[in-house]
Amino acid sequence: MHVVVLGAGAIGSLVAGSLAAADEGAAAGASVTLLGRDGEHERRVRERGLRFERPDGSETTVDVAATSDRAAAARADLLVVCVKSYDTAEALAGVAPHLDDAEVLTLQNGLGNAETVAERVPDERVVVGTTSHGAVLEGPGHLRHAGRGDTTVGRWFAANDDRVRETAALLSAAGIETAVTDDPERAVWAKVLVNLGVNAPTALARVRNGALVDEPAGRRLLEGAVAEGVAVAEVCGVDAPEDAVERTRTVARRTATNRSSMRQDLEAGGRTEVEALYGEVARRAAAHDVDAPVTRTLADLLRLAESE
Repeated sequence: MHVVVLGAGAIGSLVAGSLAAADEGAAAGASVTLLGRDGEHERRVRERGLRFERPDGSETTVDVAATSDRAAAARADLLVVCVKSYDTAEALAGVAPHLDDAEVLTLQNGLGNAETVAERVPDERVVVGTTSHGAVLEGPGHLRHAGRGDTTVGRWFAANDDRVRETAALLSAAGIETAVTDDPERAVWAKVLVNLGVNAPTALARVRNGALVDEPAGRRLLEGAVAEGVAVAEVCGVDAPEDAVERTRTVARRTATNRSSMRQDLEAGGRTEVEALYGEVARRAAAHDVDAPVTRTLADLLRLAESE
């Protein structure tokens, strides 16, 4: 199997690096190409390999093919989409003409990615995944796998089949333990709820994740955002986890010293995924007459922060 990872950010580099490292040890039985924008990170990976720092502190350098040539997607049996949610449509437009019958797995944050992928790829080939693995790009060509987590995959528009199970087995063999779910929408919402409670409060207040459980203001924001998200999920017909607030607190505790990805985006002067998370939840709340003042406020604050 040949895997093309679309998006050379932290999660894309983690997937590509894990597959490449496993392939060197003959565990995964797959080759991989990292398809990015040909920035300094991609050039360093192409020329020197990917410096891969594992959660236990050990390091290795793995050879990963890295390119910006969208035609590389023609080789794909599996395309893993790891670009930011706001880049999904443009990124798929560039690679879709080169795809044959590849499976397309989105491992992105937020709501609406499956539908955006399906605008360019047949519904029956769309697979939706979630992962709670932590990854940080420490510099060009240097990835730190910050922590392990759960990963799920499942077809969004059709029933799961052997190709989905093969994808899960491939990722698991590469050290990204992956389960197949028959309800990927619930899995997506479960992750969205955690993101709602953690991302904007830490980004806007410039605090580490632990402040959301250590400080009263942090606890109120986390609880309010998650509770509103649960209400929206349920009115949309999704069986949200009953312990969503406690799950989010647990994530904040386990990652207490981390700077959230949204905080990193703001501090770097980049765009955030505000619309796929807070904006989309607020829109769905309004459509179903659900009051969501915390979510709306956080969305507007993020938009203002991005406008600077």
